[in-house]
Amino acid sequence: MAEFPTTARVVIIGGGVVGTSTLYHLALAGWTDCVLLEKNELTAGSTWHAAGNCPSFSTSWAVMNMQRYSLGLYAGLADAVDYPMNYHVTGSVRLAHDKNRMMEFERAKSMGNYQGLSLEMMDLSDIKERYPFIETHDLAGGLWDPDDGDIDPAQLTQALAKGARNLGARIERFCPATGVSRDGDEWIVHTDKGDIRCEKVVNAAGYYAQRVGEWFKPYGGRTVPMATMSHQYFLTEEIPELAAWTKEQGRKVPLLRDVDSSYYLRQDKNGLNLGPYERNCKGHWMTPDDPMPEDFSFQLYPDDLERLEWYIEDAMARVPLLGTAGVGRVINGPIPYAPDGLPLMGPMPGVPNAYEACVFTFGITQGGGAGKVMAEWIIEGQTEWDMWACDPRRYTDYTDQDYCNKKAMEVYGHEYAMHFPQHEWPAGRDKKQGTLHSRLADAGAVFGPYNGWERANWFAQSGDDTSEEATHTWTRKGPWEDRVREECEAVRDHCGIIPITGFSRFKVAGKGARAWVDRLTASALPKPGRVGLAYFPDDRGRILTEMSVMVHSDDEVGLITAAVAQWHDFDVLVAGAPDGISVTDHTQDAECLLVTGPRARAILGPLTDHDLTQGWLTTSHDGKVAGKDAALLRVSFAGELGWEIHCAPDDAPAMWDALTAAGAKPFGMYALNSLRIEKGYRAWKGDLSTDYSLLEGGLDRFIKLDKPQDFPGKAAIMAEHQRGVAKRFVTLIVDAGDCDAPYMSTLWHDGEVVGETTSGAYGHRVGASIALGMVRADLAVAGMELQVNIFGEACRAVVQEDQPLWDPANERIRA
Repeated sequence: MAEFPTTARVVIIGGGVVGTSTLYHLALAGWTDCVLLEKNELTAGSTWHAAGNCPSFSTSWAVMNMQRYSLGLYAGLADAVDYPMNYHVTGSVRLAHDKNRMMEFERAKSMGNYQGLSLEMMDLSDIKERYPFIETHDLAGGLWDPDDGDIDPAQLTQALAKGARNLGARIERFCPATGVSRDGDEWIVHTDKGDIRCEKVVNAAGYYAQRVGEWFKPYGGRTVPMATMSHQYFLTEEIPELAAWTKEQGRKVPLLRDVDSSYYLRQDKNGLNLGPYERNCKGHWMTPDDPMPEDFSFQLYPDDLERLEWYIEDAMARVPLLGTAGVGRVINGPIPYAPDGLPLMGPMPGVPNAYEACVFTFGITQGGGAGKVMAEWIIEGQTEWDMWACDPRRYTDYTDQDYCNKKAMEVYGHEYAMHFPQHEWPAGRDKKQGTLHSRLADAGAVFGPYNGWERANWFAQSGDDTSEEATHTWTRKGPWEDRVREECEAVRDHCGIIPITGFSRFKVAGKGARAWVDRLTASALPKPGRVGLAYFPDDRGRILTEMSVMVHSDDEVGLITAAVAQWHDFDVLVAGAPDGISVTDHTQDAECLLVTGPRARAILGPLTDHDLTQGWLTTSHDGKVAGKDAALLRVSFAGELGWEIHCAPDDAPAMWDALTAAGAKPFGMYALNSLRIEKGYRAWKGDLSTDYSLLEGGLDRFIKLDKPQDFPGKAAIMAEHQRGVAKRFVTLIVDAGDCDAPYMSTLWHDGEVVGETTSGAYGHRVGASIALGMVRADLAVAGMELQVNIFGEACRAVVQEDQPLWDPANERIRA
């Protein structure tokens, strides 16, 4: 037997499907000097009792990419590693009870077809043909996924493990990791069998991930945001009629998902497997009287079928065959949940050379793609697909355990819920309230969370319906529509005011601070006294992030970025920072009020001693507003004359009172989104993502290839500049109905897909539905007519001039 390894390039903690897939993909890439540690036998956590369903369906572009890759991998894995697997590709029927669900299916179908998946819409006759045992009288239709099916989770994990071992990687079973420590730039992973010194470490510990995460706190870590839910499914005894049909047809019935009733129903041998996601769900290990055991390997919770009673009855009415057999076996096991139900994959926040590949709710269907993505993160420091949807840094310091528990219960109970654009989920709210919160509430604010901060989305008036039910629509029609239009018109014609609470704020300080920031961005830094946008590329020249920059001196630079980018952009600035350079986070130290519109100078003027004649993109740091210290930045994301007022949070209420008393009208984030899209201003992780290069993103004017400082991706950008871009950013006017184009709506020309939208909204100043997007470069010509698929409807979309739709010469913003 080989000696216990004492060194490795990478140590992976956790031997479920995700851990073994990560090891396998590292080995495929040539990183064979890697070790996986499993405290028990492989699959001992959530993997062994998983149902093993393998859908490709998702309404997340990143997750669909990951699942699509998994299914392709699994199709050939048995032969690739010479390990037999039970993998049944049966296809699946996903049921819709109403028009809204059919619209969701249309969007998923369009996304899936763009990725090469063969998703198809179904009418009732199609459903009955595919699944003869179903009752369809109350359905609207369905979605067919021919690639769906089920796989044996244990066999899958063992196949991945065998593939990794065949390539030279090591797996140590019955070897629990007991902690980590740091020695210089290396990690030491402690086990009862000895220590392993390594370059990088991965937390793939499933429902133990939070426990493992605590080991990294002394090195900059935080508590892993997760909770554990009880997922229960049962297998029936054999059903003779099903057995006879299967023998006659030579195949299993498709996997059935009644997503509006919230369960899946799958053939298992000659019986059925029913797995609900019940509203009256149950979490475990959430309270002091229910502590997590030291070890829960290959264990289950006690059966609790009573709470599934409604779902069982509903499923029996849908498929009466289900009611003809008794219950054969009940599985009730722990499933980890992040607050949004998506996994944590990528760099561990705040910790060097540590990664998370954990909290997978659907680890079987995502495991293959997860291994690919994790290997890319570890080896290259970047991924082929933009994976922000799963990046651990999407959560920051507001995710206390109370938040995680409430969100896990909410997400589990609404596992198949539709995520409507104006709907805000109610659990886990009010984690961060600015000092203006009560004033906004008094003004009628309807709030939404942004990195935990409560911001006003729109301002309701007396009699407006602010119920959660009113937001269950894909259309822009709702009680907010008139209010958003009025707010936009106030900014256009008079003056609006919006608190943008929670902007992420950083200070880079120390000798050579300016030069360090300059080395990270493709843009030229502004001169002192001015503010400028800077774009930060990765090594491929793709869009990593965007920040507003103020250079105070050669040794101090201030940066402001999106609220949700707080931990991500901090990493961008701090990674590789030389000795003597410090990066500090000042997000909590300031509030921002944007005062904007043609009357902004007249309203702000009597309340400040700042010089309001200074031009666009200037800054003024010494002065007062309403008698309180404040800095003014001559910028406006709304595209009108305006200033951002940056002040101490406790001083903001006095400023708000004075400005609103002087006539500034409150407006919310929905209006700001409408206003920014009319100007073609990009939104982070929609229009700006690592799926696109800076040149594809139309950011040419912000790129300074002749700057004396080198920067990441410069060679890639120069090469792309020489050969030309494949895609080009465009603004489109869309002949839309009641729905604006959502993210990743496909763009068509002459019967083929030629691009996708990256964001869409109604522009109330220009009176049109607008989409921003990426289109094949030869079609990025003003006047070119395309079609955009909006929830299955082909809508005419016309490419506009490469300039803002509103105030193209920026005369209003410079006034």
